[in-house]
Amino acid sequence: MSTLPVILLLSGSLRSGSTNECVLRTAEAVAPSRVRTVHYDGLGELPHFNPDDDADPLPAPVAGLRAAIGEAAAVLICTPEYAGTLPGSFKNLLDWTVGGTEICDKPVAWVNAAAPGRGQGAEAALRTVLGYTGADVVEPACARIPVDRGMVGADGIITDEGVREQLGEVLALLAAPPSPSPSS
Repeated sequence: MSTLPVILLLSGSLRSGSTNECVLRTAEAVAPSRVRTVHYDGLGELPHFNPDDDADPLPAPVAGLRAAIGEAAAVLICTPEYAGTLPGSFKNLLDWTVGGTEICDKPVAWVNAAAPGRGQGAEAALRTVLGYTGADVVEPACARIPVDRGMVGADGIITDEGVREQLGEVLALLAAPPSPSPSS
């Protein structure tokens, strides 16, 4: 069993072949050797959020989500924007994290793969919801890396070297140990 720190990869898209999925598959391929990535694929399995169900025993898909977040050293999100905000299914995933403590103080970042000038609504919504959860947003690791379909190979991995380098840098920043706070 690996003792490397885990970066959990969360896609906000249910669409097969989504650019956001391609970003995360590529992140897996270029991850620094000092980390291990785990791709969460249960987005479509989560029940609609209902505060009455946010109690033990949790629905199995929710317990699985929270366990995956709890076991991760950090979380990387790549989500599309839909109608100026997060897709409903991904907002639902985030709603399930509010009642738990697994993401609290956990390093989190996102990659916005949208075309230039798009995706700011999703970023703003992420920032708001992650603030409620107490996640530690690693600002230098949050990046806008526009991905065009022409950059994606038949295997769903991005072939553009510049994008691959940027994703490697995002993961390295997200996996970096926290900076010591200045002594008083």
